[in-house]
Amino acid sequence: MIGIISAMPEEMQFLLNDLQIAKTIKKGKRTYYQGKLFNNEVVIVFSRWGKVAASATLTQLLNSFDISEVIFSGVAGALQKNLNIGDIIIGTALKQHDMDASPLYPAMEIPLLDKTSFKTSNSPKLEKATQYFLVNYSKYFDKETLKEFEIKNPKYYKGLIVSGDQFVNSDEKINIILKKAPNALCVEMEGAAVAQVCYEYDIPFQIIRIISDKANDNSHIDFPLFAKKVAGKYASGILEIYLS
Repeated sequence: MIGIISAMPEEMQFLLNDLQIAKTIKKGKRTYYQGKLFNNEVVIVFSRWGKVAASATLTQLLNSFDISEVIFSGVAGALQKNLNIGDIIIGTALKQHDMDASPLYPAMEIPLLDKTSFKTSNSPKLEKATQYFLVNYSKYFDKETLKEFEIKNPKYYKGLIVSGDQFVNSDEKINIILKKAPNALCVEMEGAAVAQVCYEYDIPFQIIRIISDKANDNSHIDFPLFAKKVAGKYASGILEIYLS
């Protein structure tokens, strides 16, 4: 059974629309939707924002269901200048940019685990599904939406994603993160925590992030509307291909 997590309800709504719900379970102020999605047994859950919320949600998910794989989808802010709104990041590794137990441990190292990053299972199948979606992305949106967010020929990238309990919305914050992790592609608030829990439970983990903003002073303007109008369709379209 595949566990699918998003940090915002807007990001998972299109998946819920396609889910043949068998039952729902409410625990810890979360609703876990179990059923069939594109002929696969899945559980979909909205984690809420932040590393603690995501960790609690995933731990409950793994202890309540027989989960064989976890997929996280959602939006993120770009850290590299070549990234544009609508681009897709497939995470190959994740770090907590705000973890700092120095001088006891090196910055970003997780105490007692001797790790600064957590690798994903990085399935070629997910990459192929993303490629196929991007070839046909214009079929999922009307021209007005693409124009509104200036989405033109979106691309996908593979690499490091960083997470922290803060909304990054300035060049100053971007520069601080890039000093710690210069090769990080994007920043968000949940992925590295989910990756750590999956590592500790020995569960394969994959993550897709859609660039919603440039993590700058305009992030708060772009972010909510993008999540509502765009991100959910990306997740639904990619996962339909992946699960088919």
